[in-house]
Amino acid sequence: MRQRQLFGRIALPLLCMLALLVTAAFGSSSRVYASTRAESNLAPVFDQVATEFGVPASLLKTICYMEGRLSNHGGSPSIDQGYGCMHLVKNKHADTLDQAAQLLNVSTDLLKSDIATNIRGGAAVLRAQALQLSNNMGLPASLNDWYGTVAAYSHATTQSTTSMYADAVYTILKQGFSAQTEKGETITLTPQNVTANKSTARSVKGTTALPAGCVNDGKTDYPGAINCILDPATFDCNAVGADDPCTYESANRPNDFPVKFVTIHDIEGSALAGLNAFQDVNSGVSIHYIVDTDGTVYQILHDSDIGYHIGNYWYNQRSIGIEHAGFDATGFQWYNAAEYLGSAKLVAYLLKKYNIPLDREHLVAHGTVPSPALPFAPNHVDPGPYWLWTYYMELVHKQGVPYPGGKNNSHIITLKPSTDKKPANKNGTETPANFNFFYLYNGPSTASGLIPHGSDTDITDETDNVETNVSYAYLDKVKDPAGTGYTMYEIWYGEETHLHDTTVSHFANAKTAWLAVPPGAAVESSGTLVSLSLSGSDVAKVYGRPTATDYYQIGDAPNNSIFVSKITTTEADGTLWYEINYNHRQAWIPSSEITVIKKVG
Repeated sequence: MRQRQLFGRIALPLLCMLALLVTAAFGSSSRVYASTRAESNLAPVFDQVATEFGVPASLLKTICYMEGRLSNHGGSPSIDQGYGCMHLVKNKHADTLDQAAQLLNVSTDLLKSDIATNIRGGAAVLRAQALQLSNNMGLPASLNDWYGTVAAYSHATTQSTTSMYADAVYTILKQGFSAQTEKGETITLTPQNVTANKSTARSVKGTTALPAGCVNDGKTDYPGAINCILDPATFDCNAVGADDPCTYESANRPNDFPVKFVTIHDIEGSALAGLNAFQDVNSGVSIHYIVDTDGTVYQILHDSDIGYHIGNYWYNQRSIGIEHAGFDATGFQWYNAAEYLGSAKLVAYLLKKYNIPLDREHLVAHGTVPSPALPFAPNHVDPGPYWLWTYYMELVHKQGVPYPGGKNNSHIITLKPSTDKKPANKNGTETPANFNFFYLYNGPSTASGLIPHGSDTDITDETDNVETNVSYAYLDKVKDPAGTGYTMYEIWYGEETHLHDTTVSHFANAKTAWLAVPPGAAVESSGTLVSLSLSGSDVAKVYGRPTATDYYQIGDAPNNSIFVSKITTTEADGTLWYEINYNHRQAWIPSSEITVIKKVG
């Protein structure tokens, strides 16, 4: 859904408190600190700023790494108006951006655009926060004792999410890291011998009141979620009258339907905008959970109930949906570290609860789920090309969820993000490094032109590309003769060849196309190779859900075309179905059209 982004005003008491902090921590706000600019190497900046403000360099490195991956993201804000690698915010929860500008006597534009100044600003805010929490107006004695300050720095909605943020920081401190800046400089943090003093966070509370219709009463399926569960008397389609509006169906999953999928969405706005929509019975849509930018989780439906969220009723019956504050198309905005972490912990809980594998066939994007039938095509495209799937899945894995096993096949590849800063895109221009779509071409060269697609300008268009961490079978591979350094993989792909006909159709015809993959972005993977063949026909039928009626056919594929399958399901009539990665999205083939093969060629 696309909702208007809402940002509230900072409360007057908070502004007064910030003014007092400026004076108490540093004296007059007009004091000018030594300038540090990121015109050369960034590594010495952390030590210089640590000396200047008394904040441990290891802590500054960790927050800059966790929040911004050592990047200022071009000076553009995150969804909750946070800037730079230290995530200085100006939103309804807090205004650390203006606070940092006052403390340093610099412009907010400089804090946004210069990473060294941004680090100084974060350090100044951390120092001020530490002094406010201190009983003796002194800084914490050791790295262990900065825990409470880090929790407060999160400016999260609830106390539990402030602790989650601080826990994530201290986990990185213990593990250490080595990562590159945007300029290619390697920043290293050796593992720290640190034990968080969590007693320092006792006085750190959440920053805002809960939204209307929500309470923190512990009566949710997911521990720690805010209870915004809808009233069944008003919203449950099984409880209201036949002609009354409703948004979900009460059920007893997994007893009546298995829970096979967790679906990732973005709201196209703020968490509050999402809540407002889902609390409107006339919206006709619903979701199980919303994750805010600070990692706060709001539960809207019980896990056992069927939400209307994915645009495909068969998937609705078998999935749990999670909305995230954010936008799918804004490549210069990014999802926050706290939001990824809060969502990953929720997903880990759901995967464990329902024994769902941690892979992209089961942890799906809204944009990888097909429309059930052509009248509803195309389905949505969120969370879009900037969702960091590898990072996100690793966060889930670290919550104790194993990756699925299986023997790798030399002709199955799974795509991973590349360190290449210039993925091939529609315009051939540089894109942000976290861009996660891989494009397909007519021939074994990027000079051959892209396959038929819907738009040259819409970065979320999914008709000529595939997503990271999804697996495909390839027939052949060559080095790109156009000299990009990419490897071109020949795959079968459901091309929407009638997008520009007089009568537009999203019916797909599988053809061979060439997938352009940057160096190191394809790894050998597991799965079942299947060859499609329909007796008495030159082509096999491809469906948007496992239901063998022409109404649900969304495409076709020539006999002997090859795809990867990682899911099977047996429907009520006893038919065994195979899921295939057909194009950018999943699709379904009955076993009567399937031959399992051992190798390609």
